Amino acid sequence: MTNHSEPVGVTGEAKINLRTAGELAEALPYLLGFRPEQSIVLIALYNGRFGGRVRLGLPEHPDDWTAVAEQMACCLVGECERRDGRPDSIIAFLCQQPVNAGVDSGREVMERLRPLAQRLRTACGSLDVPVTEALCLSDGRYWSYCCPRRECCPPDGRPIPAGESSVMAATAAYAGIQVRASAPEMRSRLMPLETALVADQARALDAASWDLVPRILTDASRDDVEKEVLDLARRIMRRLAAAPKRADAGEADRQDDGLLADDEAAMLIIGLQDRLTRDGAAAWMEGEEGARALRLWRALARRCVVPYGEHAVPSLTLASWVAWSLGDTAEADQALEMALTLDPCYVFARLLNEARAAGLDPEPVRRALRAGAAHRPDQEEASDQGQGKGDDGGPGERDVRDPRGARPVSRAVPVPGGAGGPDMSRAVRGLEAAVRRRGARRPTAGSRPAWAGSRAPRRPVMRRRAGRHRGRSDG
Repeated sequence: MTNHSEPVGVTGEAKINLRTAGELAEALPYLLGFRPEQSIVLIALYNGRFGGRVRLGLPEHPDDWTAVAEQMACCLVGECERRDGRPDSIIAFLCQQPVNAGVDSGREVMERLRPLAQRLRTACGSLDVPVTEALCLSDGRYWSYCCPRRECCPPDGRPIPAGESSVMAATAAYAGIQVRASAPEMRSRLMPLETALVADQARALDAASWDLVPRILTDASRDDVEKEVLDLARRIMRRLAAAPKRADAGEADRQDDGLLADDEAAMLIIGLQDRLTRDGAAAWMEGEEGARALRLWRALARRCVVPYGEHAVPSLTLASWVAWSLGDTAEADQALEMALTLDPCYVFARLLNEARAAGLDPEPVRRALRAGAAHRPDQEEASDQGQGKGDDGGPGERDVRDPRGARPVSRAVPVPGGAGGPDMSRAVRGLEAAVRRRGARRPTAGSRPAWAGSRAPRRPVMRRRAGRHRGRSDG
């Protein structure tokens, strides 16, 4: 039915020929790095080879399908044109499990999503890029919306090939490619705790807010708060590193939660609301140090219990940044989606979103953060390199969330800023420079689509000049 090839591994020497719709369905998790659920996925093709791809959560309301289909088609085709030229064709995947297991069937899901598949085909066709295959993946089976032959694509669908003996699985294992958990499972590692300890954590956050927020907003004590927060984070990272390794992700997270006291978590969560402190923490981004930091950011995101949900934005953005820096783009995108859902105006997250959409390498941001480390006079040891205080010279504006966990309270305070603008920290400035060096986008170029889930689909996040990032939250 189809014949496409996908290079495997960094060198691209190993290739897999995908000749059937079943092989395409099996290959999807390997192409994305995780098993998509409740998702729309579009993948561009160039002479039978895979190109750019875009994924979006399935909209809750069918009224949004047309707008989402048009947005995704413009995003994919626009980005492909900017980077590699117009694609020859597109493959579409609709992934959804039956709502009521044992009652609904995969076939019912397929029929329910058929109008969405047609809207995707129409949207891509309007851009002169045909959809050569559209597949529905549900309940371990697949259906083709493009193949009318019953002997090839029966009404009840066909099983998605699975197992370690398949050609795709064997080739991926040989190349060292691993398929991560599903998107909901990755997100569950970053969701606030729902245990009996929530009340204790909320009280600790109340106390830390009343103690730290006034000090952060006072020039004379802000630097002391930054040092205390980063020193505490280093100690906890060493504590996490000394703990036994757990193979199961859930067990590992529970162990990390047990190693982090409520008052420690509260101090770090409130302290990271200051963007310069956050930038110092962002420098822990490589090697074993980066892996330990990622564990800490996950644990802090889980401690942002009600009513402090929005305080998770810095921790989620740091988790996204470190995961991207370590090469785990699947977790990076999930954490970034959660951060932007909580605060679409958070500048660091917005620029990470643009950098990921543009296919940039994280190295320019690493260089900016390393430069911050070189200017710090109070580094304690070589292993702690990278705790940059931010930019050097000029006033800046710092936004800190109020002690009750509501919206941030903005106050202009003379803090180390950069010549690039009063609202730019070092991490933000590095990202802005990297995106700008990529070149201005043509009017037809797409952007990473907004995250689905609300009734009205959001517009794509577009580039803005640094001087205009003046809102209720830093970034």
